[in-house]
Amino acid sequence: MYCPFCRNPDSRVVDSRMADDGSAIRRRRQCPECGRRFTTVETTSLSVIKRSGVGEPFSRIKIINGVRKACQGRPVTEDDLAMLAQEVEENIRSSGAAEIDAHEVGLAILGPLQKLDEVAYLRFASVYQAFESLEDFESAISLLRHEAETAAAENAAKVAKGMSSEKSSL
Repeated sequence: MYCPFCRNPDSRVVDSRMADDGSAIRRRRQCPECGRRFTTVETTSLSVIKRSGVGEPFSRIKIINGVRKACQGRPVTEDDLAMLAQEVEENIRSSGAAEIDAHEVGLAILGPLQKLDEVAYLRFASVYQAFESLEDFESAISLLRHEAETAAAENAAKVAKGMSSEKSSL
């Protein structure tokens, strides 16, 4: 690490701290030559490999822009989109891979988008899962209904169990 003041090729780390969201490390450094201090920020790189084979840095903005199109006319805020992009990035980074296929990024969006808005999910899924017919849409809708019914049944069971334990404690 070159000193930005005197260009000395050496520096000493004085302090290291994790960034607020845990995605970077902030290091306070001191140059042994001129004695001045400076800060560096270290992040891991994540590359997205496009269909053409070209790699480019991962971008939350591209996630937001792609999902925004699916969310047009839906009750989804910019904050919702930013949170979705953050969740997608965290999920991808947790895999530990330094490179990921662009199609895999699209598929990684589906889970968080389904939780955010089902209509936007269907719009987005129709592209990334290559829907070719009405049957593909019907199948996806049936799966969504089944998941919603299962979740509702599980919640009802939890509520019933909670009520029965309250009665037994009385």
